[in-house]
Amino acid sequence: MLKTKVLILSVFAFTFCSITSIQAKEDGKPLVNPTMTEAEVQVLVDRLEEIKTMDLTTMERSEKKELRSEVREINKEIKRAGGGVYLSVGAIIIVIILLILLL
Repeated sequence: MLKTKVLILSVFAFTFCSITSIQAKEDGKPLVNPTMTEAEVQVLVDRLEEIKTMDLTTMERSEKKELRSEVREINKEIKRAGGGVYLSVGAIIIVIILLILLL
């Protein structure tokens, strides 16, 4: 009886605590395919390195601002290309509980 209650509780906790991946359009821009090739990522990283080596003391304020916004956009693209697996805290707790019960 106790195992049944724990199992039902864990199923409910898992369904309520799990997260879903939602990708929304921002500012009317079309959705971008998150997969990038290694060559494309390397081009972005090279551009970041190029910006880091620039002499910013001779630039005007507006040019520096444009570079900052470009660096932010490049970083966003690189993060988007990274992908990954996301687990909610509830899912991790459920997995741990199930491992304890089964082992």
